[in-house]
Amino acid sequence: MKNLALRILLLFCILGGQLNAQKQPKIIVGIVVDQMCYDYLYRYQQHFVAGGFNRFLNKGLNCRNTLYNYVPTYTGPGHASIYTGTTPSNHGIVANEWYQRSSKTFVNCVSDKTVQTVGSTSNEGQTSPRNLRTYTVTDQLKLASPESKVISISIKDRSSILPGGHLSDGSYWYDYASGTFITSTYFKSELPKWLQQFNATKNADKYLKKWDLLYPKTNYKSKDESPYEVVLGGKTSATFPYDFKEMSAVSNNAHQLFTISPFANELLTDLAIEAMSREQLGLDNKTDMLCISYSTPDIAGHAFGPYSLEMEDMYARLDRQVEKLLSHLESMYGKDGFVVFLTADHAVVPVPQMLVDRKMPGGYLFLNERLSTLRKELAQKYGADVIEAEENQNIYLNQNRLDSLNLAKQEVADYIAGQIRKWPEVKLAITQSSLLSGNETLDEWGQMIQKGFDIERSGEVIFMLQPGYLAKSVDEPKAHTGTSHGSAFNYDTHVPLLWYGANIPSQNCYRPIQIVDIAPTLIHLMNLQRTGAMTGTPILEILQK
Repeated sequence: MKNLALRILLLFCILGGQLNAQKQPKIIVGIVVDQMCYDYLYRYQQHFVAGGFNRFLNKGLNCRNTLYNYVPTYTGPGHASIYTGTTPSNHGIVANEWYQRSSKTFVNCVSDKTVQTVGSTSNEGQTSPRNLRTYTVTDQLKLASPESKVISISIKDRSSILPGGHLSDGSYWYDYASGTFITSTYFKSELPKWLQQFNATKNADKYLKKWDLLYPKTNYKSKDESPYEVVLGGKTSATFPYDFKEMSAVSNNAHQLFTISPFANELLTDLAIEAMSREQLGLDNKTDMLCISYSTPDIAGHAFGPYSLEMEDMYARLDRQVEKLLSHLESMYGKDGFVVFLTADHAVVPVPQMLVDRKMPGGYLFLNERLSTLRKELAQKYGADVIEAEENQNIYLNQNRLDSLNLAKQEVADYIAGQIRKWPEVKLAITQSSLLSGNETLDEWGQMIQKGFDIERSGEVIFMLQPGYLAKSVDEPKAHTGTSHGSAFNYDTHVPLLWYGANIPSQNCYRPIQIVDIAPTLIHLMNLQRTGAMTGTPILEILQK
């Protein structure tokens, strides 16, 4: 009898353990920081409090070797890849915008003229996820559990729309005309009452104030004045403080300037907390998802660069917002009631002029001049300029002109690629046919281009610059300030990936992880079917408890 009692007790312990292992979190929160370099976690760590980024680093899983496995590394493709678990070759978001051959125009990755703005009289809401060719982990959650809620928020439209997917219960982004949050008729016919109330009391006009350093200047590593930074409108130098109200009075663009200030991060955090409460996320027995994308670090990062005092203070302040968000999650759901991950949609190259001045590899390709010469060469060789457009280092050919001249597209593409390869700033130029053929001779860089290629939306020739180089339109003083991203190199592809919450182990993971592995991991945390075009693999360190 005693043995039977022990067996029954043992069985209950085993079943209890299994049920606990199968228990899904009440809410999963995805945080994407737009333009965050991996080393910011350590370069700026002296400014971080215990409960912000350090809470991830000390109590969560730190995937220290997380990389993007395709190009171009832009905001649209990054968010789409994080949440679909596949690359642009499958999800179709090949850039923030691309050239559309059918309409002969450049189109934004979330542009949709069939829908209208909700919450404003501007056109900022003529957007939707219709250009996304597969579905997201958030879509898969809604398919499996219609009662589950998905809310997605950001300053940028694409950073809200792509994570939320096609079935979002609410995707909201910032309206530059009103300084409030809006959506489109794709999602809703009117803003929910709680968001209308939020917009009325918490908006750009209320949060806009002077930006000064969080700490004494002696606490920072970076210098204040630098020749490599963009001088914002209403300022005479790129130095602290930034009095945005005074600046906006001069430049008359307060709502635009607001998005470059750290106070836009505060507004977004407050919106996230309000959404959790008012949408009652995580309060029933169905897992909900909240997607948050902090756009301001990218907007500011383009202007100031990754070694500026502005970015050092930006991340010191963002750390406080992360602390506020994580503390709210623990208070609302308990330490075992949620899972949160934090990553970036891309990182950034140091300002190339800074690299040049320090005698490091890097510089600029002034593309207008080179393309003008190339067009003349084509006209001389073939009797006409056959380039229709260039965008994101993609060359689009004019098919009608090729046909009228009886020219083979492949012959012309090969010639153009050969000419571009002669440019000293170019590392690689590859044709559409080489990418489509599955050519086994493609090197690692060619394979990354291949994973970012879509036959309808990409060009007939794609080229990649040498490390440290940026393409600019014209050579002028302003062209040598600020920076960008988009390359296949580690300064753009190596990003943080941090996990924290229910059953997340506290450890460092150094093995290679691809950005497309995030969504497959979420799939198993929620016991869902893999999404349609998913190619990533789950991160076992999170799932093997």
